Amino acid sequence: MITLRHLRYFEALSRHRHFRRAAEECSVTQPALSMQMQEFEALLGTVLIERRRGDVQLTEMGHEVARRAREILVAARDLMEYARTRQEVLSGPLQLGIIPSIAPYVLPRILPEITEAYPALSLNIRETLTAQLLDELVAGRVDVVLMSLPIDHPDIEAVPLFDDNFLLAMPAAEDMPAHQRPQPETLDLKRLLLLEEGHCLREQALTFCGMPGATQRQQFGASSLATIVQLVANGYGLTLVPEIAVPVEVGQDARIRLVRFADPEPYRTIGLAWRRSSSRRRDFEALAAIVRQVAGQILTDVKQREREAA
Repeated sequence: MITLRHLRYFEALSRHRHFRRAAEECSVTQPALSMQMQEFEALLGTVLIERRRGDVQLTEMGHEVARRAREILVAARDLMEYARTRQEVLSGPLQLGIIPSIAPYVLPRILPEITEAYPALSLNIRETLTAQLLDELVAGRVDVVLMSLPIDHPDIEAVPLFDDNFLLAMPAAEDMPAHQRPQPETLDLKRLLLLEEGHCLREQALTFCGMPGATQRQQFGASSLATIVQLVANGYGLTLVPEIAVPVEVGQDARIRLVRFADPEPYRTIGLAWRRSSSRRRDFEALAAIVRQVAGQILTDVKQREREAA
C-alpha cells in the first residue's frame, strides 16, 4: 500500500533531482530512500524516475505523480493543522516565511511579543525571495508568509497589514531645497541603485519610476538593502528606502539624507498570505494583530523623529 512516506520521499526527490540531497532533507540514508522509491514504482506499476550519473530526471508519469503527491501531502498537513487548531491559538509548530526586505526590520520587534503572548508556539523562520516563498507556501513547506502584496494565486489568501512608504535616500552632501519633494520624473535614473533581480523591492521601485528593468543601469549586484544604503552613504548614487527600514538601515547616519516624495507618495502594502485550504485562520489573525501593532509603532517613531529633525 502507498504511504505518506512514499509520497514525501518522492516529492523531495522530484524537487532536488538528487538522491543524496533528497535523503538529507528526509533524514534517511541514500540507500533507504532508493529502496523506498523502487517500492513506490513497483506499487504504481510504472517508472517515475530516470536514474543518471549525478542526478535524477522525472518521466512524464513522474511529473504528474509528483504534482499529485504534493497535493496529497498539503491536504494531510492541513488535516493535522485542523485537529491541532481545535485547541489554543498559536500553539505547536508554525513555519513563517518572510521576504528579506521586511525580515530585519520587523522580526526583532515581533519575536519577543509572540514569545510572551504565545509561549506554546514553536516558530520556525524561513527568509527568502517572494517567488520561492510562494512555491513553498503552495507546497505546504511553509504555513504563512509575510510579504508584499498583491498576490495573484487561486490557492492563496492574503490580508493587508500596513502600508510602507518609500523615501528617497541620497548623499547628505548633495544640494536640494529644504522643502522640495521630488517626483519620479525628476530623478536621475542612471544613478538609481537597486537590489538584484528577484527582489520584489526592485520591481516596485522600477514600477514607481516608470521604467523597465532593462533600461536601469545596475552597476552593483547587491542582494541586501544594507549594502545599497552604504553605497549611497559613500556617494555612489540614490536609492528608495522603505519607511519600515529607516531605523535599521539609516538610523542616525549623517552621511544620508532622506526625502519624502511628492504626493501621492509611493508605497508598498505588506500583508500575510496563507493557503486557502489551511484551517489556521485564527492563528494567522493573531499573528497579523501583532505585526500590525509593531509595524505601526515603528512607522510612528520614524515620523516623530522626522518632525523633531525638521
